[in-house]
Amino acid sequence: MVSVLVVGEALVDLISKPDGEVAAVPGGGPFNLARTLGRLGVEVSFAGGISDDVFGQRIAAMLAADGVAQALPTRAGLLTTLALAALDEGGAATYRFYIEGTAAPAVNDGDIELPEDLDALVIGTLGLVLEPAADATAAAVAAAAPTTLVFLDPNCRPSVITDEVGYRSRLERVLRRADVVKVSGDDLDYLSPGADHLDTVRGFLDQGVQVVLFTDGAAGVRIITATSETVVPVPAVEVVDTVGAGDAFGGGFLAFWLSSGSSRADLSDVARLTSAVEKAIIVARMTCQRVGANPPYLHELAQ
Repeated sequence: MVSVLVVGEALVDLISKPDGEVAAVPGGGPFNLARTLGRLGVEVSFAGGISDDVFGQRIAAMLAADGVAQALPTRAGLLTTLALAALDEGGAATYRFYIEGTAAPAVNDGDIELPEDLDALVIGTLGLVLEPAADATAAAVAAAAPTTLVFLDPNCRPSVITDEVGYRSRLERVLRRADVVKVSGDDLDYLSPGADHLDTVRGFLDQGVQVVLFTDGAAGVRIITATSETVVPVPAVEVVDTVGAGDAFGGGFLAFWLSSGSSRADLSDVARLTSAVEKAIIVARMTCQRVGANPPYLHELAQ
């Protein structure tokens, strides 16, 4: 049975729409990705700090409903981390975070245990920013078995990164073990301001990354390896909002990559990569047609 451990934050998005309406929706990149995997039939566990308050109880219930196991004990007495997601008229989101005294950062070195037969370890977003959880995440990556595929989505949030030097150093350490990196243009602009996106991507490959999935907006998804570059087109779609779409793409890619029997050893197979990306685009597209981070179930894709 395929197994995946997702490490990172679960929080509540306070989604503010242009008309002034505000909705509280559980989210966080790793949380969204874990739910996507669960809905697509993958055996997945979530290792993140979850509060015992009302929001935390809702987060835990949603994970359970989607078949995601909770790998860490509840962080009793701490509040749920909050993100204010402001949507513009086109459905794009910008974020501000409320972190101090909350559960998401409250994961310590040694809290995260990796099963010996783990197929994939997923990390990213605030899981590489908020301390001490960020250091615990980096330690988990270093402890991953040689057969475990490490999937990184930095999903950079500059407004939260107060120690940029520490963040970049941690990211460099993680990149030396990461196998697949998913990045957007916004990520690359932050990581290498003013640089050509493809030059930055090739820098990842030089550090040991095997595959970069560059989600380049309407230009498609670029699958970049040390020896090839393939562009997979993205069909136009009527967007309700983009919340969680990138997370759904990452979860969709991993779900179809692993469920096809592919592993870390197969990452040089461009045809397999392309097939998984094509399916992941469908998962992301369906998520964009819904309010909030609400990825599709496997049976919906079949329809």
